[in-house]
Amino acid sequence: METMQDFQSEIDNSFRKINEGDILKGTVIGVTDTEVMVDIGYYTQAVIPAAEYSGDPKFSIRHDVTIGEEVEATVTRTDDGHGNILLSRKQASDVLVWDRFREYQKEQKVFTVKIDSAVKAGVVAYLEDTRGFIPASKLALSFVEEDALSGYVGKTIRVRVADVDKDKKKLILSARELLKEEADKARAAKASNVHVGLVTEGVVESIKDYGAFVDLGEGLSGLLHVSQISGGERIAHPGKVLKVGQRVKVKITQIKEGKISLSMKALEEVPAEAVSEELAEYQSDGEATTSLGDLLKKAGF
Repeated sequence: METMQDFQSEIDNSFRKINEGDILKGTVIGVTDTEVMVDIGYYTQAVIPAAEYSGDPKFSIRHDVTIGEEVEATVTRTDDGHGNILLSRKQASDVLVWDRFREYQKEQKVFTVKIDSAVKAGVVAYLEDTRGFIPASKLALSFVEEDALSGYVGKTIRVRVADVDKDKKKLILSARELLKEEADKARAAKASNVHVGLVTEGVVESIKDYGAFVDLGEGLSGLLHVSQISGGERIAHPGKVLKVGQRVKVKITQIKEGKISLSMKALEEVPAEAVSEELAEYQSDGEATTSLGDLLKKAGF
């Protein structure tokens, strides 16, 4: 049978001293159009006015507050004139949330946010009722021009906390790293469906001092090193024989960690023939060729 002693801690808690500025934890027990009632384990209930519940301008007390959810709020008045303790969830959040953001940054935690508005050099999204800024350079894989920012408003994207400045109350979010990780995984998965020895065609997309990058289609590209362009006379610079936009026939010579190495030089060792758009039959005395697009399509991409 339960005794008074069994409830002593709850009794002591209900008569503890509460002061203005204290941050209390409680459970939402009621919601009206103007306030949220909270049970803080005290002999009187606490109230959070609607204007003190969230810093999100699109906050709706009827849609965004759930009975039974736990909240943390700062005591603004020990008596609101009706015997209730007056609380502010916004003030508590302003103190506590910045430490959480720093932890989120360390943990590389991923969040889904909705773009609220476009501003100069980026967009705004709210994380835990706090305004977060996503720079144009961190919104997509490539820089988003200012006239295209408005097209992101209303979209839902995945982000990480990129930077936190508690003193200046600045929160920077980023989607770019996540998008890059996803693209790298997709690229690696596609690359795993091609094989060394495959002969195909591609388009030169860029030229560097050490070689040229060739777009193989299906989101894949490979490096054609300067030493693999020709087996004849040594080429001082790839730009001497190649140009951006030029179609070239290449052979895949290596696939390592999702990176594809290409060679034109190796083709001099096989019979010269046009690359077929259909899967060629393997011959016992030759090398079969197929387009990379057909290979990936047959692999389900």
